[in-house]
Amino acid sequence: MAKAKVVYECSGCGSRTPKWLGRCPDCGAWNSYVELTEAPQKSSHEARRKQTLAQDDGPTPLTDVKEVDASRYRFLIKELDRVLGGGLVPGSLILLGGDPGIGKSTIAMQAAAQMARNGKKVLYVSGEESLPQAHMRAKRLGMLHENILMLAEVDVEHIRTQVQRVKPSLLIVDSIQSVYCPEVTAAPGAISQIRESTSRFLHLAKREAVPTLLIGHVTKDGAIAGPRVLEHMVDTVLYFEGDRGHPYRILRAVKNRFGSTNEIGVFEMKEDGLQEVGNPSALFLDQRPLDAPGSVVTVCIEGSRPMLVEVQALVGTPVYGTPRRTCTGVDPNRVALLVAVLEKSGGMQIASADIFVNVAGGYRLDEPAADLAVAMALASSFRGRAVPQDMAIFGELGLAGEVRGISQAETRAKEAVKLGFSKVMLPEHNRASLPQPKKAKFFGAKRLDDALDALFSREV
Repeated sequence: MAKAKVVYECSGCGSRTPKWLGRCPDCGAWNSYVELTEAPQKSSHEARRKQTLAQDDGPTPLTDVKEVDASRYRFLIKELDRVLGGGLVPGSLILLGGDPGIGKSTIAMQAAAQMARNGKKVLYVSGEESLPQAHMRAKRLGMLHENILMLAEVDVEHIRTQVQRVKPSLLIVDSIQSVYCPEVTAAPGAISQIRESTSRFLHLAKREAVPTLLIGHVTKDGAIAGPRVLEHMVDTVLYFEGDRGHPYRILRAVKNRFGSTNEIGVFEMKEDGLQEVGNPSALFLDQRPLDAPGSVVTVCIEGSRPMLVEVQALVGTPVYGTPRRTCTGVDPNRVALLVAVLEKSGGMQIASADIFVNVAGGYRLDEPAADLAVAMALASSFRGRAVPQDMAIFGELGLAGEVRGISQAETRAKEAVKLGFSKVMLPEHNRASLPQPKKAKFFGAKRLDDALDALFSREV
């Protein structure tokens, strides 16, 4: 009988070596090798042979493949269904990650309850909680239902047996770091265990056409624990974002084989679980200060949804020799670029000042369409003059100080007008192609100095 041997596996790329190395030669990561015990080859091959997806009759021509019912299961949680691309695809494997306490188990239990209420059977595998503990949590959330079958198990093979016996409409595994494969001698949570367990659930989901939701822990850097190959194995990767100090959570898809990765879902954490936020714009503008210098409202696009968010800037005199730069919710390199443009094209001596930029509500701006709003917020704080309360601003800034056109300008402008903003500043390139509405006025800007003159000379 073959003996198990000790090898070292890189947590970044999954490469293995017989001895420990300080730096991985494949991905270049430092101190990334983890010691694990490799299972005997014979048992591993036998286990993998049982998990094959290939049919006994060999390859099949693509034109002869029979179509299956591709109808999606809807959770009736609109924000979750939107992120998934319209619902849950049968046989799909979904990985849900997020910081501890962010609400991963809560949204999983709520999704299970919604499917149970629709007459679907759900198997919830709890590897970290006992059955009484899971019952207490479900009771607190008001999610008790007889169609939710609880199973406290960590052995993947036992879970597979129960899935084949129960035949649920949804399988939830909480969490992938707590389960293990008997053929792999490493401890649960080890890289080899996580990868092998995910592979088993992948084959199980495809063979039995059971949609499977895996809950995963994240590392200190915010990535799902385990090698990146784990995200390549699954069909959909969802991340829960948000600060534990704030009640709002954003569910974002970073990979989705069955839908768009641009959609987001917004939730609010309450005592009875996560509640959908139907109007995120009102959420992000809820406590906006009135007539405060440095506060500007911009319109961003997430998938097909326009959202209004508040950008706050504070420009102050440096206490120490080196000016401070603190940015929350926006790329600091982008802010440094905008500061340089303001100094060069706007005639503002701002580079030597302390600069603080924040996006209210814990939201993050990733698109260049927010450039003009950030620049106007900095200028407003620097000059001590507030931007009109009923104005929304969006546009991209170039290094020469030009205001460039952006995509979906009409959608952004309509959303601003819909929420009561009577003035909208946008690139002149976009304004020329938009009809002037009756309830609002559009202001076009070709260059940064045009926007500054119009804004602070009270032409708007």
